[in-house]
Amino acid sequence: MISAIAALERLQEGNRRFVSDNRGDEALTSQMRRRELTEGQEPFAIILGCSDSRVPVEIVFDQGLGDLFVIRVAGNIVAPSQIGSIEFAVEQFGTRLVVVLGHTQCGAVLATLDELQQTKEHKSCNVRSIVDRIQPSVEGLLTTELRDNHDALVFQAVRANIRASVSHLRHGSRVLKHLIKNDGLLVIGADYSLETGFVDFFEGLPEMV
Repeated sequence: MISAIAALERLQEGNRRFVSDNRGDEALTSQMRRRELTEGQEPFAIILGCSDSRVPVEIVFDQGLGDLFVIRVAGNIVAPSQIGSIEFAVEQFGTRLVVVLGHTQCGAVLATLDELQQTKEHKSCNVRSIVDRIQPSVEGLLTTELRDNHDALVFQAVRANIRASVSHLRHGSRVLKHLIKNDGLLVIGADYSLETGFVDFFEGLPEMV
């Protein structure tokens, strides 16, 4: 299995191909590749992303079958099932890069801001469970001058939510914490731009990157 840094470089290269509309052959799905994967999988990165239909992870990073272990949930929030899925992948496959991938104009973040600003109340207890996980990371922004600049508020709220999920993964799992300290596991945060297609890796990058 490749190192976390090598995996990050592979994701960055794939995203550059996607942005330039120059997708690589390795992203193609073929009968041969499908047959190979019946014997097992070795995903080189784990992505905890948002369920938004505009952010299909394999396409955004120009990767193919078996390359990425993807967990998608509205708002790229961290709950026990997501942690368990990541723990499974790092232990089962030896994958050493975890990326929390948010995106601009995230509906779950917008819903949380709407509720905090009392413009909309969500009746569903299931939607409420998502909003409740996002709220602690974004509510402090409403006490700053950002409250008067909607676009800037949303941008910073999306990033604050990504940072919160990264922190939760780093510190909320004994398994992940051990691998970060002793075995080269890297947990980082990234933001996908709906407008440009570019993924900005901005949280938790090691100094050599």
